[in-house]
Amino acid sequence: MGLRINDVVPNFTAETDQGTFDFHDWIGDSWAILFSHPKDFTPVCTTEFGAVAQLADEWEKRGTKVMGVSVDGVPDHKKWKVDIEKVSGAKAGFPIIADEGLEVSKAFDMLPAEAYLPDGRTPADSATVRSVFIIGPDKQLKLSMTYPMTVGRNFAEILRALDALQTTAKHGVATGANWQTSEDVIIPPAVSDEDAKKKFGEFETVLPYLRKTKLPA
Repeated sequence: MGLRINDVVPNFTAETDQGTFDFHDWIGDSWAILFSHPKDFTPVCTTEFGAVAQLADEWEKRGTKVMGVSVDGVPDHKKWKVDIEKVSGAKAGFPIIADEGLEVSKAFDMLPAEAYLPDGRTPADSATVRSVFIIGPDKQLKLSMTYPMTVGRNFAEILRALDALQTTAKHGVATGANWQTSEDVIIPPAVSDEDAKKKFGEFETVLPYLRKTKLPA
């Protein structure tokens, strides 16, 4: 059974290009994003890791730590970061796990338990190791998504989803399709009109079960 929303994510100790980390200790009281890819020195993932590097200030604003996962080793990670920084024009300051034994990939259900990587492996051997996990300070999984090898991940959407997750967790609301931080939020159906008025003040009733309101500035 794979990880489900609100499951506590597996803890692990892993080597990275920045030293050894206990994952839960590394998260601490922060939000965290664990993002993975099938192999170093691959074209799509180089652009993706570059995108993560370019968003360093945005992650920090949101109190969010980011960590990469790769099935290659630390020496390759350090060499690959040179390419990532060249492509992105930004420092890749986040750690990348050296998951050569596949412990993290299997713990997060990115590969079957019996999976192994042959000598001379190619990205196709670890194609499913291409996922994003957003994790809350409570160490619970809040969102996950998996992409195929040929389609680059949209990190603007990951940032938007992170904003929505943090907003709904803080204010006890929901967000609609394509929601952005400047837009109205949705009052959950379980909240009565009376309680909604007390909590949010004025709100718009679009349908009996769809009520919108603005959050305090």
